[in-house]
Amino acid sequence: MRNDIQKIVSRYIHKYETRNPFEIAKALNIEVLIGALGSRCGCYMYLKRHRCIFLNESLPEREKRLVMAHELGHAIMHRNENCYFIRHKTLFLSDRIEMEANRFAAELLIPDDLIYQYEGFSRRQIAYAEGLNEELLRLKFEK
Repeated sequence: MRNDIQKIVSRYIHKYETRNPFEIAKALNIEVLIGALGSRCGCYMYLKRHRCIFLNESLPEREKRLVMAHELGHAIMHRNENCYFIRHKTLFLSDRIEMEANRFAAELLIPDDLIYQYEGFSRRQIAYAEGLNEELLRLKFEK
């Protein structure tokens, strides 16, 4: 499945010439709404044949981008499912569709050649330097 997700993400990156999940969602006519979501970071919902992504307004910009990429993965790969991203839980779940959305986010947000730019650095150091989630780096570069 990992190779399939890499191909899916690569197709969208090349088609829309961006890794920005907000721009890709806009190009796909996926509605993005930002507001108060309580303890949830974000969610994807398929409502009346419309794809909608909801993001928590209180998220720092860096985390908003991560949650947006994750929810975009749901919108593309799990079109008819309703999915919720809960802080500190979703990145560690073993549920198939959540893992797929995490992989989608990792592939979208992290270029393949990033690891070569930081040869000799730990995953934690790379995550800090690039403003990325360490768990996403693990998903991106695990064998």
